[in-house]
Amino acid sequence: MSITVRGKNIEITPALKDYVVKRVSKITKYFDSLGEITAILTVEKGRHIIELTVPVNGIMLRGEEATVDMYTSIDLVVDKIEKQIEKYKTKLSRKLKSDHFKGELVANTLIEDDGKKIVKTKRFPVKPMDLEEAILQMNLINHDFFVFTNSDTEEANVLYRRKDGNYGLIEPDFK
Repeated sequence: MSITVRGKNIEITPALKDYVVKRVSKITKYFDSLGEITAILTVEKGRHIIELTVPVNGIMLRGEEATVDMYTSIDLVVDKIEKQIEKYKTKLSRKLKSDHFKGELVANTLIEDDGKKIVKTKRFPVKPMDLEEAILQMNLINHDFFVFTNSDTEEANVLYRRKDGNYGLIEPDFK
């Protein structure tokens, strides 16, 4: 297990890095093997923000916290990840038993519109999963949408959270 600590608008001191590693190491007791854990520390307008990403056999746990003190933010984000693990413990234990990936989905080319530009591109493994697992994964990473390969249809689908709190599913229709 490795923990990468990066900073934006903040100098990562050895003491701060040690604190992050110490606190994040608590999460490792829940799993036999983890991917590279990433902690991004940011200072913005007096807010101390930490974004923590923990990959576990194709499932991403993600938490973000912002307070006026970086050490408090670190404590809160670790607590948040532990609560996610506890909340989804049964579902996670069932889902983590299978560990097979089916290619990668990458957004490489997008057209610039109204002066807006692409400022970030993410690559992630796309694991075939059913709708229930996709909802679980989307909730674990705390996003409003999730791209996955539907194990029933073997096609790329987009799951999203609607404003009314329910979910929507976008499926391709090749006509």
